[in-house]
Amino acid sequence: MTIAARIARKATAADLCHQLQLGFVVALLSAALQLANCQGLSAAETQGDNFDPKTGYRIKHYRAALPDAVPGGQRVDTEEVEKIFHARSAIFIDVMPSTGAGFDPKTGQWRLTKKRKNIPGSVWLPDVGHGTLEPILERYFAQNLSSLSGGDKSKPLLFYCQSDCWMAWNAVKRASSLGYRTLYWYPDGTDGWGDWDNPIELAKPVPVRIENR
Repeated sequence: MTIAARIARKATAADLCHQLQLGFVVALLSAALQLANCQGLSAAETQGDNFDPKTGYRIKHYRAALPDAVPGGQRVDTEEVEKIFHARSAIFIDVMPSTGAGFDPKTGQWRLTKKRKNIPGSVWLPDVGHGTLEPILERYFAQNLSSLSGGDKSKPLLFYCQSDCWMAWNAVKRASSLGYRTLYWYPDGTDGWGDWDNPIELAKPVPVRIENR
């Protein structure tokens, strides 16, 4: 075999080895991404300080691209939500945050500066989709879920806010942590609902129960 042929064979072997190594790395990355997606988040979305490292809730930049799944719940699209809506087979819970001064600490009434329209028949629980809740809002969320479900934690609950909003994602995760087992997450929210020419109505938020008044 000539020297030139030997050099060519070595070069070919080196290229093959490099391609195999590259393919192995790509396969590992793909597996890692698939595992992350199964847990409700992509690898990129778990980086940075947008999430509480202890609880896993999104704590800032709530308007952003969403993952494909949510811990403890099932993602549903508008067509599926329409079926649930017409069958009345779930309780619709709007977690759109309030715009204004929040709730009045004396009366519990929400002091809104902007009106909200949502899916007819929904229960609006403002601000419960934040990543961190003060104790009174934690109690507000838990009490209302208990009341709406009649204490039945298998009762289907459907959470939404608006498109590209992490607050409904947080709310589903939080409801799951409270033991609720049949949870739907509608990430398109009222934006997606309205895009399909579905009805909306003026919403009225549930007041916060103030203890020891």
